[in-house]
Amino acid sequence: MKKVYYVGDWAILTGPVFAETPFHHSPKGLEIFNYGVWLKEALEKDPEYHVNSVSAWDFYNNLGPGDYEQILIDYDLIIFSDVDAKLFQLSPKFFDRSKFGKEILTFPDRIRLSVEHANAGGRYMFLGGWYSFTGELGKGGWGRTRLREMLPVKCLDIEDLVETTEGFSMEITPEGKVLCPTLNLDGCPPILGYNKTIELEDSVVIARYKETGDPAIIIRNTHAGKVLAYTSDPCPHWGCNFVFWDGYAAFWQSLAKLVLA
Repeated sequence: MKKVYYVGDWAILTGPVFAETPFHHSPKGLEIFNYGVWLKEALEKDPEYHVNSVSAWDFYNNLGPGDYEQILIDYDLIIFSDVDAKLFQLSPKFFDRSKFGKEILTFPDRIRLSVEHANAGGRYMFLGGWYSFTGELGKGGWGRTRLREMLPVKCLDIEDLVETTEGFSMEITPEGKVLCPTLNLDGCPPILGYNKTIELEDSVVIARYKETGDPAIIIRNTHAGKVLAYTSDPCPHWGCNFVFWDGYAAFWQSLAKLVLA
């Protein structure tokens, strides 16, 4: 069995918010959404895969020294989707005032660990969203960190969101047909947006968006490892049509098979 550690694509909705006086307002409701359930279930339709879907706040708050290193040992594939670079770079310990001046506050660098793990044979997927790659207003920030050493694309220096209400379509490249012969995009519904990136010389574009030519699926060898990027979202809103496609599960199983090969 292949074990998959999947971080991101969770959200918390607060509200509605009521203002009953000029001085106070109250949110009357809180709901947690696991948008990652579609990708998790898609992979687990093949009994070969077991997916641990983890929210960004759990990844940030609940991993102590050594925990991420153990995850890298225990899991065959690591997926990050719609998570910003700060998730790797910061630790709750840095904001615990009770520790200020009493101990040196440092934390293992999860980006360094990821890069080293990828070079040593680790397998990764980086998926798109408003907080992925460069992201909305640069909030993703991946390209400003050492993640750029393992990504199969170059991130833009400015906001990279490409949105459309009409939708983009993907087409497999000739190289993609050779590398990933099980990938089939027939009937794939419109993709409502993606992160614009620039392919690298040593990466291979598996699929592009027909309307723009920008890379949609890209893979790169990192010494002994492999890293795949899908520049759109595996879930809503960019993927609000995509997740209900009858080829959705086969799509992700094909990409997982490619990166794990």
